[in-house]
Amino acid sequence: MFIDLLRSRRSVRRFEERPVEAEKVELIMEAALRSPSSRGGNPWEFIVVTDPETIRRLSTAKPHGASFLAKAPLAIAVCADPVKSDVWVEDASIASIILHLAATDLGLGSCWIQLRKRNHDETKPAGEYAAELLGLPAGWVVSTIMAIGYPAEQPAPHPQTSLQRDKVSVNRYGNKE
Repeated sequence: MFIDLLRSRRSVRRFEERPVEAEKVELIMEAALRSPSSRGGNPWEFIVVTDPETIRRLSTAKPHGASFLAKAPLAIAVCADPVKSDVWVEDASIASIILHLAATDLGLGSCWIQLRKRNHDETKPAGEYAAELLGLPAGWVVSTIMAIGYPAEQPAPHPQTSLQRDKVSVNRYGNKE
């Protein structure tokens, strides 16, 4: 059941040193290509990266929160053409979470690396650095990179008690009944 997938889903930042099989990559990409998007615009594009040197260079896209990518056997860059849709951010985010859940469903670990609105250094945004590295057309952006592989760690699921049920209102904000 889908709720079981959500209950078991965790961000994984440590991976075994083994490649992800082509069949699993294909299933992950099928899931991403089936992602919903506003008005069916599909402004996203995906770059599947298996080259260790390219993955290592992508892991330096921002100073914090991406270094673990260097040890992942697979990276998928979620890119978008902002001209195609005014809601490309939402569409790329939906595709990113679909990638994450598909990987989990296949027994893989993954973690979302946010690049949008992050800096590579004082002179260049992280997404621009990644876009240049991946050879994207001018104006396109890399929204996120998903690190994927066989988990070398298995974080425990979040317990029911950690759910922030106080953030749920009924019919009107603040109504908890």
